Amino acid sequence: MTETAETIDVSGYTFEKAVAELESIVARLERGDVALDESIAIYERGEALKKHCEKLLAAAENRIEKIRLDRAGKPQGVEPLDGE
Repeated sequence: MTETAETIDVSGYTFEKAVAELESIVARLERGDVALDESIAIYERGEALKKHCEKLLAAAENRIEKIRLDRAGKPQGVEPLDGE
């Protein structure tokens, strides 16, 4: 069975690991020395990695938004995260 973007599991990757692999994929594709079938497969893996990175960044942004500000706009504390 051929892997597709939906079946490629990168959910356990850290942001740094996903970005490093994504950079490697981009470099391979830019060199142009990869067969067409393999290019398609690694492009799909790159898409999965990109989506995973976007998900991790969104989660980080949500955590940052949990910082409470006082009336003067100064950090006052943080609210508990919602099970993350």
